[in-house]
Amino acid sequence: MLLTVAVKAFVIWVGILVLAVANGVLRESVFVPNFGSWSALVLSGLLLSALIVGVAYFSLPWLNTRSLRVLCIIGVGWLLLTLAFEFSFGLWQGKSLNDLFAAYTFKDGNIWPVVLTVTAAAPYIAAKLRGWV
Repeated sequence: MLLTVAVKAFVIWVGILVLAVANGVLRESVFVPNFGSWSALVLSGLLLSALIVGVAYFSLPWLNTRSLRVLCIIGVGWLLLTLAFEFSFGLWQGKSLNDLFAAYTFKDGNIWPVVLTVTAAAPYIAAKLRGWV
């Protein structure tokens, strides 16, 4: 059963990844030209955070677990997968570690650390919103 939950959690994370990429495209093509870089980063971060919680909320019945421990493990798993993807993709693009770590600061409207925190907490937040915990 735990393996089934892990596979489902991974599939959900892949969906979150697709939404994150789409959010980045929206940010660069619509938000930045219309609102400027600082506002676009904040708006995009808030939108992505809401999308992640929404995905977690709607996917909880499919995950079929109400265990607080399992929900926390899923959230940490999503966080670790996100970090692994971000660093792997960034290094593949030839970015330096300094450039990659710069994304983890609250500079120029960047709220990426908030998005990461929401990612880790999303299964718990969703379960709380459903009244499961």
